[in-house]
Amino acid sequence: MDNRSATVAAAPPLAGQIPGWFSEEWAGEGSGISFRLRGKLADVQSEFQRIEVFETERFGTLLTLDGLVMVTSRDNFLYHEMLVHPALYAHPAPRDVLIIGGGDCGSLQQVLRHREVERVTQVEIDEQVTRLCERFFPELCADNGDPRATLHFEDGIDWVRRAPPGSYDVILVDGSDPLGPAAVLFAEEFYAACFAALRPGGILAGQTESPLFHLDLLTHVHRTAKAVGFVDCQTLFFPQCVYPSGWWTASLARKSETLQPPPATRFQGMPAMQYYTPQVHQAAFAAPAFFVRALQAAGLDPAGAAGQG
Repeated sequence: MDNRSATVAAAPPLAGQIPGWFSEEWAGEGSGISFRLRGKLADVQSEFQRIEVFETERFGTLLTLDGLVMVTSRDNFLYHEMLVHPALYAHPAPRDVLIIGGGDCGSLQQVLRHREVERVTQVEIDEQVTRLCERFFPELCADNGDPRATLHFEDGIDWVRRAPPGSYDVILVDGSDPLGPAAVLFAEEFYAACFAALRPGGILAGQTESPLFHLDLLTHVHRTAKAVGFVDCQTLFFPQCVYPSGWWTASLARKSETLQPPPATRFQGMPAMQYYTPQVHQAAFAAPAFFVRALQAAGLDPAGAAGQG
């Protein structure tokens, strides 16, 4: 579903690569992205993947996993705010939150900005990712010691399977691209386990790649959510310049109720964000015509995809 490859031009450069740059090729789309480097800060081979940290000229610190861009200090707020806040504000009382993945802790930090959250559990399989982010992205990890937060380093998919029914109000899937082991995060079995682990009215939210490059994946997500019992599934759209196509999505599915725009009172006391606002929340759910047509062609109800109200 996603055909990405990367090279660091400081190594013996390949044809078309520029020394002193990190380049990720979106090979299936004949495009890519490059960052001018100031140097490499870390290079660790964990049990699960190669983790590299670079200092770039204009995007601050850059984290890659197996050569693919995961986060930069310049623009990560776009992804973290739009994965977390639409789901948590759409829920009237998110007290118990589960994060699957999220090793850079940016999503955890955003969840903790919600005062009504009583417990947030983060389950990340690779502890080395978090330890390196604590060192090189301290701004994202500043709230890891919050007494409401608990970090576990194990398989998040197994965690959800073992969760007692009705354990969580919101489950956030902050995973990587649907490649290798991460492909399970888009499987029907995983969605069914999340459905069981949510309370009535609970919300599942996860990153769902680029609407321009990965339309088949998005229709798969909507079909799978409905197949396991979610009443409603909607996708929101936001810019993310360092990910394939520069245009990204998150998809929300709700158990036993439809997704509705939060009332104005829900945003009272909202802390200042860098991107997310109540107006952005509403606008982000306005779906492009080609996306609505793709759902219709797949036999799916596009009503929710057209927006939240």
